[in-house]
Amino acid sequence: MTTTLILVVGALVLLTAVYVSWRAGRLDRLHIRLELARESMDAALVRRTAVCLELAASRILDPATSLVLASAAHEARTAGPDEREHAESDLSRTLRAVVDQERFSDRLAATPAGPELLEELGTAVAKVLYSRRFYNNAVGVTRTAQRRWLARTLRLAGHTEYPDFFEIDDAPPQSLAIE
Repeated sequence: MTTTLILVVGALVLLTAVYVSWRAGRLDRLHIRLELARESMDAALVRRTAVCLELAASRILDPATSLVLASAAHEARTAGPDEREHAESDLSRTLRAVVDQERFSDRLAATPAGPELLEELGTAVAKVLYSRRFYNNAVGVTRTAQRRWLARTLRLAGHTEYPDFFEIDDAPPQSLAIE
């Protein structure tokens, strides 16, 4: 009887240790996924800013529109962590105002580099949209895993804070609408 009890308790301790180890590994993998998603989103935002600056410097737009677009792109590029969401949203709104102007596509198509620039802009806008969705999905899954009773009780996430969602206005211009 004693031997059986010792074996059962030992098996339970072993199974519990394996499960806790598995949960800790899962949480670690989620944090890695979150960091990769953040880096991907940052790269997409930087790429969109670069394309906007290229468009502003292309002399296709009128000077006032170029200045407004360049200013919004510069603000998004230089914004600190606390202002980044607001600056990126401003860039999205400015980009929509510029691209959705009458005859914008016609003016762009009339220049030699215009169609390529428009395609590059569409790709950059789409990547921002998708990478932000992917990042926010990773944040949601990671936060759920960190809130579980076992993760909180055993501090499986260490002292890391809950990750924050990245909420910006990233709706594409109508002429570059993404399905």
